[in-house]
Amino acid sequence: MTKLKDEDDFQTDHLEKLAEEDVDLTEPEAVDDIESLKEEKNSLQDRLLRSFADLENTRKRGERDRREAEEYGGSRLAKDMLAVYDNLRRAVDVVTEEQRESSKAVIEGIELTLKELIHVFGKHGIEPILPDVGDKFDPQEHQAMFEAPSSDVKAGYIIQVLAEGFTLKERLLRPAQVGVSSTP
Repeated sequence: MTKLKDEDDFQTDHLEKLAEEDVDLTEPEAVDDIESLKEEKNSLQDRLLRSFADLENTRKRGERDRREAEEYGGSRLAKDMLAVYDNLRRAVDVVTEEQRESSKAVIEGIELTLKELIHVFGKHGIEPILPDVGDKFDPQEHQAMFEAPSSDVKAGYIIQVLAEGFTLKERLLRPAQVGVSSTP
C-alpha cells in the first residue's frame, strides 16, 4: 500500500512540476510530452485495473476453496468408512436363521451399528447409490465389474449388484459395482 502511495505522490509531484513550467503548447516537444504523459497515465490506469481484477479473482478463488473444503473436506474419511459399511453389510447378509437365533444379541448389535452408520452418513450428506437388477447401466454412477450374456435382460442393463455406490453431496465417492448384460 505504501508503494502505491509513493507512486501516486511521485506522479502528482511530476505533474505539478510540469504544470508550473511555462510551456508553449504549439511546440512539437510540448505535444510529445503531453502524449507521453497520456500514454503513461493510460498504462498506469490499466495496471491498476488489472491489479484490482487479480485481487477480486484471488478473493473469489479463496472463497470457493473454503466452501469446497467445508463441504468435501471429509471425503477421504468418508471413503475409508465405506469399507466399514461394506463389512457390516456383508456380516448382516450372510447370517442364517440358525445363527440369528443362537447369537441374537450379537446380530442385533451389528444391525444397530449398521443402521447408525447409515444415519451418520445421511447426516453428513453421504447418500447411497442403490441400483436394481434390470436398471440401465450408467457409467456416471456404476462401475461394470463384468459383462455376461443374459437372455432375460437387454444388453447394457444391470444383471447383478456387487456393491452399493455412494455420493457425498452430489459428488461421487464410489460408483456402484455391478455386472452388466451383453448381447448373447
